[in-house]
Amino acid sequence: MKYKSIVATIFFSLCCAALSYGQPKYIFYLIGDGMGLNHVNLSEIYLAESKGKIGYQPQLLSNFPYVGFASTNSLSHGVTDSGAGGTALAVGKKTRNGNIGTDSLGTTPYKSIAFAAKEKGLKVGITTSVSVDHATPASFYAHQPSRNNYYEIASEIPASGFDLFAGAGFLKPTTTYDKKEVVDVHKEIEKKGYTIVRGKSAFSNSTYEGKKVVWLNEKSESSESLKYAIDQNANDMSLEDITRGAIKKLSHNNNKGFFLMVEGGKIDWSSHANDGATTLKEVLDFYKTIQLAYEFYQKYPKETLIVVTADHETGGLAVGNGSSTLNTKILSHQKISQGSLSALIGNLRKEKPNATWEDVKTLISENTGLFAAVKVSEKDEKELHKAYEKSFVNHENETSKSLYANDDKIASLSISILNRLASLGWASGGHSGAYVPVYAIGEGAELFNHKMDNTDIPKKIAQAAQLNF
Repeated sequence: MKYKSIVATIFFSLCCAALSYGQPKYIFYLIGDGMGLNHVNLSEIYLAESKGKIGYQPQLLSNFPYVGFASTNSLSHGVTDSGAGGTALAVGKKTRNGNIGTDSLGTTPYKSIAFAAKEKGLKVGITTSVSVDHATPASFYAHQPSRNNYYEIASEIPASGFDLFAGAGFLKPTTTYDKKEVVDVHKEIEKKGYTIVRGKSAFSNSTYEGKKVVWLNEKSESSESLKYAIDQNANDMSLEDITRGAIKKLSHNNNKGFFLMVEGGKIDWSSHANDGATTLKEVLDFYKTIQLAYEFYQKYPKETLIVVTADHETGGLAVGNGSSTLNTKILSHQKISQGSLSALIGNLRKEKPNATWEDVKTLISENTGLFAAVKVSEKDEKELHKAYEKSFVNHENETSKSLYANDDKIASLSISILNRLASLGWASGGHSGAYVPVYAIGEGAELFNHKMDNTDIPKKIAQAAQLNF
């Protein structure tokens, strides 16, 4: 009897402890699209090498107390796309590649964790560095049989009732999936109660209290995405701006809590292009979002949960491509993205169609460090010169196509050479089936300390926050 009494006492104590354990009311769900473990690894090796050290310079997320990793396959493929990957992270269920928030047939809608948070009374924000109707953000509020139904995806914003959407813009604001011209989705969104604001300073002097907001890039800027971090200047809207504004908006006069999803979407884009330095800068830029979330956590450590992960890995990035010596620090010599370098070469071709090889070499050198700070072999120079002759002598414009870009061949060759000299390797220009990291801190973070499937992540967030999901 005495033994049973002790067991009962222990069981009762454990139950009481579980019931009294705090639950987060401020939830940050941070998704680095395409960010595999090696993307994080590269950033920490690069920062160490930049200081003349061999090894790593751990960043904030690597010091989170709970770390796990997740598999990312979709229902239909071993390698997921962002539609199925985003859906898994949003709704906790597998679907086929290309679907957004639905079953594999595209007929049954799934409830996302964002809707579960809204039902509990939390304010909800869905933000990204790409378009608001892109696959990952869309998975949290839309239900479509195809990620390419951009107009239809954006049209679902008002029905969500979420408090804030933010990103570059909309991809097909006046055209349906079957190419019919319709009323501008901006007007439809405003008609149904949302206020559209634009530009990086939109939340500097106002929180638009009592209003639901769609926050977009300036009309003069791209609606597809924000500029790459490596290409931005002080006047450009950044993911850091969006995150800071979102926290301000969602936390203002709010003691019930919020759910904020932030996507660093262009890690994926630059990885598709196998642009190492641009990818590195995108990862470092995403860390600024993590830092802002962490600063909020420090103010409310018993009420905040931060989860950082990815929908998949992109590019099959390898740090080390043969030699035992790494040289990632030379990536610092690249000043602009591959896409911007491609544009400069295109401008040179227009302004000076018969530009000399020295003209082109100078342009490459100024923007990548090749031929100046970074030595180029005779073999590599011959390959670049061959591309130059086709382009500027024979006027045959060669390009190198990736998922989100179609860049000048000279530009892509230059970046490829710099990548190789920097000890980077890429398996492909697509996604991979590699595990993605999961980092967590705050209330409920201990749930993320093991190997998971991507569908487990929103379920564990819901478990921690006691959401009906």
